[in-house]
Amino acid sequence: MKKVLITGATGMIGSLVLDNCLKSQEVSQVISFSRKSSGMEHPKLEEIILGDFTDYSEYTATFKDVDIVFFCIGVYTGQVPEDQFKVITVDYAVSLAEVLKAQSPKATYCLLSGQGADRTEKSRVSFAKYKGMAENRIAEMGLGGFYSFRPGYIYPVTPRAEPNMMYSVSRKLYPILKLFGKNTSIKSTELASVMFNVGLAGAEKEVLENRDMVLIENA
Repeated sequence: MKKVLITGATGMIGSLVLDNCLKSQEVSQVISFSRKSSGMEHPKLEEIILGDFTDYSEYTATFKDVDIVFFCIGVYTGQVPEDQFKVITVDYAVSLAEVLKAQSPKATYCLLSGQGADRTEKSRVSFAKYKGMAENRIAEMGLGGFYSFRPGYIYPVTPRAEPNMMYSVSRKLYPILKLFGKNTSIKSTELASVMFNVGLAGAEKEVLENRDMVLIENA
């Protein structure tokens, strides 16, 4: 039975990963760090409201005997200034990994990254540069397992208020996007399912591109 820790459980993918965890007979406990309550009650679930995702000093004991971490916090490009984008994308992810390394070094860390993440850290595109930077920092820690998930366009199976015009257009064009093959898009439910199952059982690759995830989900 696994002890799971998740951040971003009130977001589109995090909420679906959480649902997979709560339904699984292989998971005995789920600890969710969140800025706000999900309003969900479940015997497996413990929610901790956290104001600063770079400071877990009050909760180090919570990280004892953790088996899997799902980092699902994200922010859309242009939604916040670049310096804040870096804090959310890199500092939040790395801070979580550092506490995990100290308290449960054999745990598996599953990072929701993004297509185009650049591990050379030389990209002029903030999204690519900082996603790659986060991947590098966590991979270097030598945890029990590390997997980075790089989806393309994520199709929201449950309709939502789209964050910007680009996502509104992408949703309408999804039937066409699918025709471009497995590298282009993935359903939100598929992404969450792959993240959950790889967290439990591992995968052959450390970095899972959109195509890899679609193939795993449809195998």
